Amino acid sequence: MTTTTQTVAAGIKESTPSDECCTLSAGPVDIVDAERIASLLKALSDPTRLRLLSHVATQGCDSVCACDLTEPLGISQPTVSHHMKKLVDAGLLTREQKGRWAHYSVVPSAFAELRAFLDIA
Repeated sequence: MTTTTQTVAAGIKESTPSDECCTLSAGPVDIVDAERIASLLKALSDPTRLRLLSHVATQGCDSVCACDLTEPLGISQPTVSHHMKKLVDAGLLTREQKGRWAHYSVVPSAFAELRAFLDIA
C-alpha cells in the first residue's frame, strides 16, 4: 500500500496507510441482517422522508401529529401520509391513531441498529 501526502494549514503531513483505511466494527453481515439494514437505508434514501424524520426526531420521546408536519415542510397531507407509511413499514417510526390524526414516534432500537452497522473505525 502506498502513502499519500496531504497539505494542511501547518504544512505538509504524510499520511500513513492506517489513516486511509477503515473497517466495519461489527464485521461482515449475514443475509438477514443485510436485508434488514438495506430496508432501513432504503426508507431513509428519500429527502422528504429525511425531513419528516428529522421533525419527528427533534421532539425526542414525544409523538408528533401528522397535522403538524404539512405546513413546516410545505407538503400536502397525502404526501406526508405516504412517506410516513414508508418509515413505519421500515420500522423507523411507530404510528398511533389518536382520534382523526395519526401520531408518530421514533423507534430508538432501529437507529441503534443503524449506528452499530455504520460504526466504521
